[in-house]
Amino acid sequence: TSGLPQMTVQYNRAKLAQYGLDITKLNQYVSSAFSGASAGVIFEGERRFDLVIRLSQKYRVDINSLMNLYVDLPNGAQVPLKEVAEISYQPGPMQISRDNTYRRIYVGVNVRGRDVETMVNEIQQKLDAQLDLPPGYYITYGGSFENLQRAKQRLQIVVPIALALIFILLYFALHSVSQSLMIYMAVPLAAIGGIYALMLRGMPFSISAGVGFVVLFGVAVLNGLVLISRLNDLKSEGLTDIKERIFTATLERIRPILLTATAAIMGFMPMAVSASAGAEVQRPLATVVIGGLISATLLTLIVVPILYYFLESRQDRKQINHETPKA
Repeated sequence: TSGLPQMTVQYNRAKLAQYGLDITKLNQYVSSAFSGASAGVIFEGERRFDLVIRLSQKYRVDINSLMNLYVDLPNGAQVPLKEVAEISYQPGPMQISRDNTYRRIYVGVNVRGRDVETMVNEIQQKLDAQLDLPPGYYITYGGSFENLQRAKQRLQIVVPIALALIFILLYFALHSVSQSLMIYMAVPLAAIGGIYALMLRGMPFSISAGVGFVVLFGVAVLNGLVLISRLNDLKSEGLTDIKERIFTATLERIRPILLTATAAIMGFMPMAVSASAGAEVQRPLATVVIGGLISATLLTLIVVPILYYFLESRQDRKQINHETPKA
C-alpha cells in the first residue's frame, strides 16, 4: 500500500553540468524556498528567535510553483527549476520505519512446514550469491528467527544448569555417584524419544520444543529413581541375591512406573493434538514430552536393571577379593 503523493524532483545531471549547477546547492535552494531556512537570530530581551525566510504563500501553492522556481546560475542569469529537473507527483511510502536511527524496510514471510533456521540460511546463501548491496545497506532477520536465536542462547545456559541440578538432587537422594549416573542414563534415553517424536510428526526444532526437552529431562529420571530406591530397600532388608533383588523390585515397581508415565502422557495428549489458537506452541512441547516419556520408561526398565546388575556384581567381587585372606 502506497502512502500520500509527494512532489519528487529528479535532476538532469547533463543539464546541471551544462549550466554549472550543483545538486547540493539546488537542494538547499528548494528547501529554503518551500520549507524555510534560518537566516539569523532575533533577540528580545533574554529570549532569542530564529529568523526564518521562505517564499510567500502564493508562490508555493502547488507543483507548478515548484516547476517555476527560478534558480541562479553562476553567470548571473536565472532558469526555472523545470529546465534542469523532472518534477512530478510520486506515491510516497506508507510509513518510514527506523531502527537505531537507521531507516528500515520490513519484508514479511510466513513459514509453514519448514524449519525457520534452515530457510533463513538458504535465503542468505541466495542473497550472497545474487545480491550486491550498496554501501550502507544491510540485511537482518527478525521475528521467529530472532526469537529462536535468543532462545538458543538462553537454552545453552539453562539446559546445563538444569542437568547439573538434576544430578545433584539425585546424589542427595541416593548418596551414590554410580547410582546417580545410572539413573542419569534416562536423560539421553528420553532425548532419543523426543527427537524421534518430532521427526515422526515432521516438526522442526523450535523454542517450545527446547522447553519441552528441559521439562522432559526432569520427569524422565523419576522412574529410575523409583526403581533404584526399591532395589536399595531390598538390599538393606537382607536380600543378597542380585538377580532375585532385580526381579522382585522390577515386578513391584513396574506397575507404578507404567501408570505414572501413562498419566503424564495422557495429560499432554490434548496439547499434542490441539488445533486451537496457540497450538503451534503447545504441539512441539507436548510431542517432545510424550515421545521422551515413552522411550525413557521402556528403556529404563531394561537398561537400569542391567547396569545395576553389573555394578552390584562388580562391587560384590571386590568385596570378596578384599575379604579373602592372602596365602
